[in-house]
Amino acid sequence: MHVELLDLWVPIVVSAVIAFAASFVMWMVLPVHKKDVKMLPDEGPLMTAVSSMAPEPGLYMFPGCQGGETMKSDAFKARWKAGPWGTLNVVGGPPNFARNLAVTFIEMVVISFVVAYLGTLALPRDDEYMHVFRFVGTAAILGYVFGGFGCDTFMGRAPRFQFTSAIDSLIYALLTAGTFAWLWPAAETVVPIVTP
Repeated sequence: MHVELLDLWVPIVVSAVIAFAASFVMWMVLPVHKKDVKMLPDEGPLMTAVSSMAPEPGLYMFPGCQGGETMKSDAFKARWKAGPWGTLNVVGGPPNFARNLAVTFIEMVVISFVVAYLGTLALPRDDEYMHVFRFVGTAAILGYVFGGFGCDTFMGRAPRFQFTSAIDSLIYALLTAGTFAWLWPAAETVVPIVTP
């Protein structure tokens, strides 16, 4: 029998809560990510330089160029060869941890919602645990693990950061799969009508 998306609101919410709790443990309790983000030995000169430029919030690449003609210039070629190379993410104000946590949770709910939608297209009611786990797990891995790989690589995030983030994401995906398999709707009980 068919599963409706409304039938899956409990696993959608519960899986997002479990994945969110796991992310808290991974980032705040375990020492896994302590070496992922480095601090400059003396950030004062960089902060002074960035403040003096007053850039608008956004992602900046350096050495930067605005197009093909600039890339051909001798000045750009010299900067490109000399380095340093990197990206600079300028935000509009101090980090708002409450907002960031709320947005992270919403993103997890959206992944669970999309996973649930795919489940309604492919899985029947009262499907076996491992079949639901495998299907939902595959969809959740696509959402959690592979969602950021391209951007991480292109923006130059360190291999260690990419690896630990992928491990975290795999854990979130497997927890999502387990939650959906655990809470997958059972077949509806049909009560036979007995006529005298």
